[in-house]
Amino acid sequence: MADYDLAIIGGGLNGVSLARDAAGRGLRVILFEQGDLGGAASSATPRLIHGDLSLLERRGFWRVRRALAERPIWLRIAPHLVRPMRFVIPAHSNERPPWLLRAGLYVYDSLTNRAGLPGSATLDITHHPVGNALKRPFGTAFEYWDCVVDDSRLVVLTALDAAERGAEIRTGARCVRADRGDIWRLAVVDRGHRHVITARALANATGGWTSMVAETVLRQPPPATSAMQMSQIVVPRLFESDNVYVFQNADGRLIFARPFERDFTLIGTVTHAFTGDPAIVAMPGADVSYLCEAASRYFRERVAPTDVVHTVSGVNLTLASARRRDGTLFHARRRKAPLITMFGGDVTTSRLRAERAITKLTPFYPMSPRWTAGAALPGGDFAWDRFDTEVDLARDRWRFLSEPEAQRLVAAYGSRLPAVLGEAKARDELGPAFGPELTGAEVRYLMRHEWARFPDDILWRRSKLGLTMPAVDRDALAAFMAGTS
Repeated sequence: MADYDLAIIGGGLNGVSLARDAAGRGLRVILFEQGDLGGAASSATPRLIHGDLSLLERRGFWRVRRALAERPIWLRIAPHLVRPMRFVIPAHSNERPPWLLRAGLYVYDSLTNRAGLPGSATLDITHHPVGNALKRPFGTAFEYWDCVVDDSRLVVLTALDAAERGAEIRTGARCVRADRGDIWRLAVVDRGHRHVITARALANATGGWTSMVAETVLRQPPPATSAMQMSQIVVPRLFESDNVYVFQNADGRLIFARPFERDFTLIGTVTHAFTGDPAIVAMPGADVSYLCEAASRYFRERVAPTDVVHTVSGVNLTLASARRRDGTLFHARRRKAPLITMFGGDVTTSRLRAERAITKLTPFYPMSPRWTAGAALPGGDFAWDRFDTEVDLARDRWRFLSEPEAQRLVAAYGSRLPAVLGEAKARDELGPAFGPELTGAEVRYLMRHEWARFPDDILWRRSKLGLTMPAVDRDALAAFMAGTS
């Protein structure tokens, strides 16, 4: 008998989504991640839950409808991580004509139930707050509603839910060999110790490393894929209105600019073909200049490369033949253990793709029905339109929290915030402070419950406090984590 029903290599969004779905159906699951959860492309997404308006131009109606059907599910199961937001497209006479934008948004509205979100509309932004940050030539804009998401927190909380349903999540563990017979035999180096485990099925969810793992670890023919680098920039906040701008660029691309971590603006995404090691991804200067110029075309305040405080890049895969952004391949031969290869895709459809992939294992062993669409992620057991109420409740209970602090903490932990702050009556009861917001209590929680091992795991994935934390506090955090078991 095998040790596990399913072994998963890769702790990005695809891998943890597979683990959550399978564990909730009663399967014995183990996941291996050589670094940190969401440490690569899963923390470099556009951070949107949407149908992708640009797909309508390519007649991807079914893909848009499928994605939009996931939007109310995410609002229901992750209301702390997924927030509705107004999207604004300024009309530009040199790009898509207004009638085309209006027609596209009409189709977008009609493809799904809006789940309580407003429909699209035409705005006169000459005297509207969303027009304050824009150059005066833009007098008309179109608005519609989609959602923003904290992608790296989504990865971690999906893994946490999988673990609470019985899955074993092992970070710092690398699968170095996998032999396929009637079961899989995996050789794993787990924090310096080599051991062998067996599993009835295996999933390769290693993102940009999919082909390399297929060839060198699984010794299987690699899927025909193309690697694409996606990048965004972070600059000081450019506008006060609470909305996402969608800008039409001269080459036909749609570029977005959205509020990010209170004091910043995230601008992206630029994509291009990638070759090389996915572990070493740097944003080219030309891409930085491209996004700065695209934003400067619309904003009153010019955006220059010297304004960029942080860049975000990751490598995603597409199926080379279909040019699709996602691929799920299922290999099952007679007398051979099944293999799932899952790569690419977007945040919006990650839950659905994992559900469909695990369902393909049904002929091999019995499992419970599909379930993930109706079960909240950890901390998400409240209605999405009660987020502000949750913030107020947090401030009533922990009176030392400022409103921005409470918003960040509720957005990260939702209803599980008491597990982080406990019964503290004052800030100094939470242990040492690292910067203005991070406390020893939160660090201990992240290390004990969310697999954080190093400062970057906390500063860039479980939060984005790395944007503001001084170097001296980073050093203090590293020392604190080294001394905390």
